[in-house]
Amino acid sequence: MAKKFFDEMPGRNVVSWTTIVNGYLQFGKIEVAERLFFEMPGKDIAAWNSMIYGYLKFGRVDDAVNLFREMPSRNVISWTSMIDGLDYNGRTDEALIFYRKMAGSGVQQSSNTLSCVLKACANVMALHLGVQTHGQIVKLGFCFDEFICSSLLTFYANCKQMDNACKVFNEKLHANVVIWTALLTGYGLNHEHGSALMVFEDMIRMAVLPNQSSFTSALNSCSGLEALDKGKAIHAMAVKLGLDSDVFVGNSLVVMYTVCGNINDAVDAFKNIGEKNVVSWNTVIVGSAQHGQGMLALTLFTRMIRGEVDPDEITFTGLLSACSHSGMLQKARCFFEYISRYKSTVIKLPHYVCMIDVLGRCGKLEEAEELINNMQVKPNSIVWLSLLSACRMHSNLGMAERAADSILDLEPNCSAAYVLLSNIYASAGKWSDVSRMRLRMKQRGIMKQPGCSWVTLRGIRHEFVSADRSHPLSEKIYGKLDWLGGKLKEFGHVPDERFALHDVEEEQKLEMLSYHSERLAIAFGLVATAEGRAITVMKNLRVCGDCHSAIKLVAKIVGREIIVRDSTRFHHFRNGMCSCGDYW
Repeated sequence: MAKKFFDEMPGRNVVSWTTIVNGYLQFGKIEVAERLFFEMPGKDIAAWNSMIYGYLKFGRVDDAVNLFREMPSRNVISWTSMIDGLDYNGRTDEALIFYRKMAGSGVQQSSNTLSCVLKACANVMALHLGVQTHGQIVKLGFCFDEFICSSLLTFYANCKQMDNACKVFNEKLHANVVIWTALLTGYGLNHEHGSALMVFEDMIRMAVLPNQSSFTSALNSCSGLEALDKGKAIHAMAVKLGLDSDVFVGNSLVVMYTVCGNINDAVDAFKNIGEKNVVSWNTVIVGSAQHGQGMLALTLFTRMIRGEVDPDEITFTGLLSACSHSGMLQKARCFFEYISRYKSTVIKLPHYVCMIDVLGRCGKLEEAEELINNMQVKPNSIVWLSLLSACRMHSNLGMAERAADSILDLEPNCSAAYVLLSNIYASAGKWSDVSRMRLRMKQRGIMKQPGCSWVTLRGIRHEFVSADRSHPLSEKIYGKLDWLGGKLKEFGHVPDERFALHDVEEEQKLEMLSYHSERLAIAFGLVATAEGRAITVMKNLRVCGDCHSAIKLVAKIVGREIIVRDSTRFHHFRNGMCSCGDYW
């Protein structure tokens, strides 16, 4: 209709032409807009700026640069559009070159220009230029402009300069939620999650109403701290404000509950999201896979397809991971085949890693090795580590040595390869080979990552290493472990000495197994929490087989659910059973 009126106009001026060009650009019809622009009999600077903006918005960067060079004159909007557009299209270095040219052209910079420059500096961590820009902001009197203040906070946070970000924030009392959220997000970006949550609490105290971005950042910090209690409190606040069904808040809730070991609440949060996007589906599918809920992941994928949401490479990584953790070999083969035929995805390294993991867990080691040798992309150390881990599971020493050699060719100082191969030798009783591996690690200065488990309780993280006696409640913890040891004997538990990976006497082996870090963390949880409450333990390494068997019985003895997240998945122990079905 607009075009019809335009065609019927008895006389058109530059405003008429520019308006119709902008209209076509707004609806993505850039070719029509381009034709009309070049048909325009007389163009003012606004018309040129509109076409440049359109080119940049739709990714035609070179056309924008060429048109900018052809402009008879340029104003602050012309320069700002180029700086922002180049940065938006991933050509940030060029954007900053344009800014330097603008500074030398004599064109007065606006607050919008400086905000765009700060954003570009943040993206490439150009600290020196960003600080110079901050000086220009002070000189021009834009210090208290809200957009400038927010951009400065983001810039300093991206450059790991949180002290300077705080100085900017503290220059005046702010009531703008965007500025508070920029500081909150900055702390999260720098892994200072405790400080981030303090900022969120201060926001509420100052009666600054949080928005979707505020909740998303706060929930991400709860995930970083594995602080379930704080996450639930923030969830309740989001419900009160009617933001729990927002897609960004909802996605963060799913992640938070998944990371904190509560997959049921994660699924409930997912169901409550109003307009689900592909990130929503991927988050809940990957979360289900991590918790060993393979059939749930497949059911969710079916609903995703029925909802006409196109899966991406992350979706298929989650599905293959779900198949791996649940032992669904045939379904994994079907998905792997499907990826190669699906129009919008290609098989990438994460898909290969998952497929090799499935084959390895199911004992198909030769097929897994053949798949690696026939990969369409060059295998990296993670691919070979997946095979090496499977070799340990199935005690295939010959293949383990080949896999370890391949890893060390790619990554000579890979501690995981040395440790896994050493553990395979130890399980086979080849103590001379174990000594040889340990000596080689020592000569190369390679340190084994120590096993560590922790429990987060009332916002405080309690960490334990094997045979650790540094905790203030150590006496009670070891008393509880001794009591559990007696109960385990009554229930017929026999320690599996294969997991005591040192050439020592039997009594020492039993003591080493009894005081693994995950057992200390569980004992602490039993001592420090109310009767009947679930205990969630996190571990940086894979839980050992003997501990896995023992924890199943401990959960039955104490009548509690014990959730253990190791380096690969979550285990939910209840009534003498584990959610993994002893398949991990």
